[in-house]
Amino acid sequence: MNILDKIIADKRIEVNYRKQLIPITQLEQSVLFNRQTISLAKKLKNSTTGIIAEHKRRSPSKSVINQSLNVFDVARGYEKAGACGMSVLTDAKYFGGSLDDLLTARASCNLPLLRKEFIIDAYQIIEAKAYGADVILLIAAILSKAEIKLFSELAKSLNLDVLLEVHNEEELHKSIMPSIDMLGVNNRNLKTFDVSLEISKALSKLIPNDFIKVSESGISSIEAIKELQPYGYKGFLIGENFMKTEDAGKSAEAFIKKIR
Repeated sequence: MNILDKIIADKRIEVNYRKQLIPITQLEQSVLFNRQTISLAKKLKNSTTGIIAEHKRRSPSKSVINQSLNVFDVARGYEKAGACGMSVLTDAKYFGGSLDDLLTARASCNLPLLRKEFIIDAYQIIEAKAYGADVILLIAAILSKAEIKLFSELAKSLNLDVLLEVHNEEELHKSIMPSIDMLGVNNRNLKTFDVSLEISKALSKLIPNDFIKVSESGISSIEAIKELQPYGYKGFLIGENFMKTEDAGKSAEAFIKKIR
């Protein structure tokens, strides 16, 4: 069983538990459920930097990245730095995140917030909306074409943007549909954790121009961004690079200044 299979097996148990704990009707009564969402896709389209900065405490590939930075400071720092959006990990077991992190980020900034999660159930999309997200992530590697369609259409009905993540050509082909706003290419092989920007380059030609292209993982330098921009990438998801420093906001600010 690879790490992804393990995460998904645990996620199914977790989601079933959460459903019993907080029913959908209760989520729909949340204060944030009817807030006006902010479109990350639109922000990226009009940006020259395209940075989506991430809050991530740890990961299966790197174990601990940074346990000491609080979400409030990080979110405010990212907004001040001029990030286009913020990605918030909400998986507890493997990434040390939580839905409370999403709530805190929402209370601290006006950036579009991406709920970074392994979504396998419609319930999690309603949950994302109730906790203040503007964008959801769908991972093609763990979903069927029918699920991608169902989940992305549900998200659109809630005014959430959809970032769909692919790793290869096969995943890309099953994912191209009008209910997707952004196509993210993950440069990390989820089974081996090896990283290569060549994945983004190779897949860029196959992504129709109606979609905002986002490159994810392994982007730690200005050079990497300059290398990917000619391939049509408008968004760059960066987590570890900022989170491993003492002040994620300050390091994001220095990074974004350099791109400009």
